[in-house]
Amino acid sequence: MRRRILIAATSAAGILALTACGGGGSSDGGSESRGDITIWYSNNESEIAWGEQMVDAWNAANPDEQVTAQEIPAGSSSEEVIGAAIAAGNAPCLIFNTSPAAVPQFEKQGGLVNLSSFSDGDDYITARSGELAEQYRSADGDFYQMPWKSNPVMIFYNKALFAQAGLDPENPALSTYDDFLQTAQTLKDAGVAPYAINPAPTSEFFQSWFDFYPLYAAETGGTQLVEDGTATFDDAAGESVAEFWRTIYADQLAGQEQYQGDAFADAYAAMAIVGPWAIDVYGDDVDWGAVPVPTSAGTPADETWTFSDAKNVGMFTACDNQATAWDVLKFATSEEQDGAWLTETGQMPLRQDLTETYPEFFAENPAYEQFGDQASRTVEVPNVANSVEIWQAFRNGYSEAVIFGDGDIAAFLTDTAAEVDRLAAEG
Repeated sequence: MRRRILIAATSAAGILALTACGGGGSSDGGSESRGDITIWYSNNESEIAWGEQMVDAWNAANPDEQVTAQEIPAGSSSEEVIGAAIAAGNAPCLIFNTSPAAVPQFEKQGGLVNLSSFSDGDDYITARSGELAEQYRSADGDFYQMPWKSNPVMIFYNKALFAQAGLDPENPALSTYDDFLQTAQTLKDAGVAPYAINPAPTSEFFQSWFDFYPLYAAETGGTQLVEDGTATFDDAAGESVAEFWRTIYADQLAGQEQYQGDAFADAYAAMAIVGPWAIDVYGDDVDWGAVPVPTSAGTPADETWTFSDAKNVGMFTACDNQATAWDVLKFATSEEQDGAWLTETGQMPLRQDLTETYPEFFAENPAYEQFGDQASRTVEVPNVANSVEIWQAFRNGYSEAVIFGDGDIAAFLTDTAAEVDRLAAEG
């Protein structure tokens, strides 16, 4: 769930420090060794429940290749813990909590096994995840992470507050920038909440994944922040998205100071950008609805892209029994286990044809159906060198120009794109 994911996902300084750590050995993968392995998973309650049943099922069928599982050890961030384990040479075989943004650093440390080196590695990953898998390839064209699960973000809105403001709670006008801004202003003028929407205005590198990036993905039909080693956002789409958010802040439709709590749950804001994890969290306490993120022209819902908010699985080079680890990884991402994951957590497996594969789940849980459809149109953070530094550079410029309105938007985009190009070229 995103609140817990963000706790685990980090101080920028913690992840940046990983690039300085020593390597953990060869990452050529393909070991033929078999035997017992250890895995780590998130400390999220529903993810633990899924992990325990997955491990029990594997162990019952494989008495000579047992899996020992534990929650990822506590630390200031999961990425810092993983980086330290790589440096010490004692990482587990598999970690079901690997941030795509940290993969380039882990790979640079020599800590990740090249999954493409297994004879069926590429075929398995691409068959399961389809075209979306291509976003997870590293610079050498191989996979050093298993695309696993996503939380495609959308706009959640509070139906009760919309109704109090005289807005249509079932069909809100939120699809275009103009409509969204007018709706937000109506909410503000009606005094139903201090803010219409309140993304975190703080400076952590990952915060742009929940304001600028989803809207940029939607505005461009699925463009990443960096493609082919070059920043993409210094364009008309990037300027349109940045100007939209600058207006939000300038008109005080969002706050410039951090809110201590859950702004949406507390009715401090009438809207939020969140993923399907929120269905379970807010379902009984907030009368909510969900729509795709807006675009300048109002892209149809079934064509709108967004940010994936994914976590993946890494196999680590400290693992002695990589053949077993690969089989466990395939078992854990099988159609049966992906279905168990979907049912237990409400998070979307990164599997093509998701709604067609699990029609009974989506029929019985219609609130998740639009997220299942949205999961096929998600954009990941670029898998490039200096990924975290790139996002921090972007956040720094965005905070100054957009959130606090200091300086010219066009200059922010141009200057930041030049910095991003420099960082991407250093890899």
